Amino acid sequence: MDKVTSADGTAIAYDRLGNGPAAVLVCGGSVDRMSNAPLAALLAEHYTVYNYDRRGRGDSGDAEVYAVEREFEDLEAVFAAAGGSAHLYGTSSGAALALLAAASGLPVNRLALWEPPYILEGGRPRPPANTAQIFRDFVAAGRRDAAAEYFMAEVVGLPAEFVAMAKASPWWPAQEALAHTLAYDATVMGDYSVPVDALGRVTVPTQVLTGGASWSWMVESNQAVVAGLPDGSHRTLPGQEHTVDAAVMAQALKEFWR
Repeated sequence: MDKVTSADGTAIAYDRLGNGPAAVLVCGGSVDRMSNAPLAALLAEHYTVYNYDRRGRGDSGDAEVYAVEREFEDLEAVFAAAGGSAHLYGTSSGAALALLAAASGLPVNRLALWEPPYILEGGRPRPPANTAQIFRDFVAAGRRDAAAEYFMAEVVGLPAEFVAMAKASPWWPAQEALAHTLAYDATVMGDYSVPVDALGRVTVPTQVLTGGASWSWMVESNQAVVAGLPDGSHRTLPGQEHTVDAAVMAQALKEFWR
């Protein structure tokens, strides 16, 4: 593990693996860099992989006030450590962050996005507009468990029986530990609509990947994302749900990035 310092002084931790062209991995909501660790290990056969902790997670630091732009600066610091430019992969809300960062001018070579969870008009219900504030209020009241439960049930839309099982599982304390970052991902997602203006500013080759066994609303919204990209393509990974198999994703990324 190593660290870089972001523009606001926040320390950002990352693991560097392998040799070859640089590739940076962005995790999604309610997880840290360990969620991408199996993928990083597989990609390290062909790439120099930078698997980093987003601010507020794992071994990275944080700031008192959050802004999406600070996460852009975190990525810029990781890219600088990687030599200035890199391939970029983001998963779920981390895919939305990667997309917005690329639109801001981050020097991305090729951009791969796994199931950015935008919701089309008329699709599944969108989370409330004040979702980020709901998370902040729960955490401020010391109710991290409620924040994590709200994320699973109301934002992701997981069934009540799964949420009950999760709360009784050994990994639930890790969910509570990351509860303060749920507001960060809600801020990245905005109102969960497809960011049409940002899409037009992403000029690098971009591939949006969707699981063949994923939700139908995800397939439709991911196709809408591709339609708004100047140089976009869509790929379906047969049999994959939102929690994608690392070996399947590694092969898809190798094929796109090479």
